[in-house]
Amino acid sequence: MLAKLCDRDNLTYRRFDKKFNETGVRLLGNSPTNPTCGETQFRRWTGGKLTGLPGPETCQILEAMWPAYTADQLFAPPPAEDPQVPAFDLEERVQMTAREAHDGADATAAASISDNTIDDLRDQVVSLARRYHSLPPAKAYEAADQLRLEVERHRDRTQVPFQQQTLMILNGQTAALLAVAAFDLGYFPSARTLARAAAVYGESTRFAPLQAYADGTLAYIAYHSGEANEALSKARRALSYGGLGDVAQRRLQAIVARAHAHIGDVNSARRAIQLSADRGRGVRDELHDEVGGEFGFSEERLAMSNSTTALLVGDAAQAEAEASRAIALLGQREVDAQSTHVRAGAAADLAYARLLTDNVEGAAEALAPIWEVPAEQRKTGIVVRAARLGRHLARPHYHGALLPSELREQIEEFTRVSPPYRLGPAVALLAIDS
Repeated sequence: MLAKLCDRDNLTYRRFDKKFNETGVRLLGNSPTNPTCGETQFRRWTGGKLTGLPGPETCQILEAMWPAYTADQLFAPPPAEDPQVPAFDLEERVQMTAREAHDGADATAAASISDNTIDDLRDQVVSLARRYHSLPPAKAYEAADQLRLEVERHRDRTQVPFQQQTLMILNGQTAALLAVAAFDLGYFPSARTLARAAAVYGESTRFAPLQAYADGTLAYIAYHSGEANEALSKARRALSYGGLGDVAQRRLQAIVARAHAHIGDVNSARRAIQLSADRGRGVRDELHDEVGGEFGFSEERLAMSNSTTALLVGDAAQAEAEASRAIALLGQREVDAQSTHVRAGAAADLAYARLLTDNVEGAAEALAPIWEVPAEQRKTGIVVRAARLGRHLARPHYHGALLPSELREQIEEFTRVSPPYRLGPAVALLAIDS
């Protein structure tokens, strides 16, 4: 509840700290023994990570700040009722009824299940992968986890080897989607575990595209965790698998390029960028192309990734060109097919490229799409890019300047209410703050 009230009252940590201290002086006098609240403690309080209640004087101050609430209420979950949420979700009800009806028809199976059941599960995985870009990561995680449980339940009902094999592949795909969602939420250790699970399913079924996708995911988790050499090792291993299509190769080369950039190997990073732009030989695979969606790697996503790599090696001109290209390519798609994450990520890269040439006004203009991203869709990649902008704007060069100060304040507020910042553990905050 405390987090909800801070959001409602637009209290960043600095504003909360000021109000907390002023209230403490008013209630307890100006004493050095008054309770204080550091930023780490504030994050624990507003992230639901507190066990029990703070001390009595701290509770007294918080209750004075919000007289309508007791300390117990402030540290309890907010009321479940939300007037903005429709009481009846017809689409979800229809989907649930369809699944229940299908399960009833399939209940007569004993040692095997209907091929139609497997087709239905496959369709659900494909649908989730293709809708992923439009979902908040928390909702995508819930959907993938429900799908994982459903696939596992059907695996227990069949003894047919081919069906077992197919369901294991579907299980691996749901694990891969769970890994991406956990990463987007800032849960890096869990994301790594889930990606490894996906890799095991790929290895067990000899489904190389799934192995490659999982290793690629492990690679970018590694370089976001400060393990650039490990990232390079994982990406190179992924490229060694056979049976990969052009899209898979493109994705992995982009990851290799970023890993080289983190290490500081500029020439190798540039070479990998060039390889990622290779049009290929028209080769497709069953995951990156046939399923696609989050398993794919669109041209605009490639351009966004390469703009970030260019920034890491200090090439502002290439970064601006690639980011602008990503935004232009995205604009050519139907509205419901446009990725908010790609648009915001490219916008942040474009702004940073302009800051490198001291074009603050141009950076502010480029950032316009960032502020439109709903809080629940502010994924790790966007938040890390925004935090990097904030650090650049905090340099002594900009001290006292109005526009950089305003942008820093906007960025702080943008990241403060994001899932990775509020929910993610310390490793995610390290990636954001470092």
